[in-house]
Amino acid sequence: MQTLAHHPRPAPPDPWGLVLALAIVGAWCGHLVWLLVVPGLPWDSPLTWLHVAFQAWLCTGLFITGHDAMHGTVSRRRWVNEAVGTVACFLFAGLSYHRLVVNHRAHHANPTGDDDPDFSTRTQSFLPWLVTFMARYTTLPQIGVMAAKFNVLLLLGASEPRILGVWVLPSLLGTLQLFYFGTYLPHRRPDTPDMAPHHARTLPRNHLWALLSCFFFGYHWEHHQSPGTPWWRLWRMKDARAREAARSVEPVAGPLPEREGASP
Repeated sequence: MQTLAHHPRPAPPDPWGLVLALAIVGAWCGHLVWLLVVPGLPWDSPLTWLHVAFQAWLCTGLFITGHDAMHGTVSRRRWVNEAVGTVACFLFAGLSYHRLVVNHRAHHANPTGDDDPDFSTRTQSFLPWLVTFMARYTTLPQIGVMAAKFNVLLLLGASEPRILGVWVLPSLLGTLQLFYFGTYLPHRRPDTPDMAPHHARTLPRNHLWALLSCFFFGYHWEHHQSPGTPWWRLWRMKDARAREAARSVEPVAGPLPEREGASP
């Protein structure tokens, strides 16, 4: 097993971790309830699809919140991290938080290795890797939970087309978003020198795109370098890494040229 580089120790979680976690969970719940009950959301309106896209983005944030709880960055208290992570993963797709913790530890222990549950050693093609990824993480209890949720929403009076459009579809889109920007692009081979020693790359583009695409989770080298840094601070790590790289290539000033006519 590869030996990972020393991870810098981040600052202990501050209150913003819990505030942002609760804000994302609350926004996901509130926006979903509004989408399910508000009248007059025609499917041929661009505004409706903007709401669907926003709900998908909140789904992504829901999982990222659970992921940060696994790393203990939501709160200083372990039970708070476990509670927030359990709720976030359950709401996202009926996932078992404790099972995710085990798999995620295996991923960090040996990224892209044979025992990495997130990686495909057989193929680097998107669709086969996605199918393998989903097969590893989907369980019968999870399917049962999602089916129960669907029927509860029906009993509460939501129509089936509305449930499919504003709950099921955003969940699927959020899953694809997480896989594409948080697993497939950061870890796919071939490895490049800047991916060492974590077999993880940081995606280009600006911070706004990084936030919209996957809550800065595309800054994946930084996450593996410092798993205890929360998602909302990863952009600072990327900037610091870029400054360090720029300093390392700055030309070293040579001796000043001698003045003409100066005596030896």
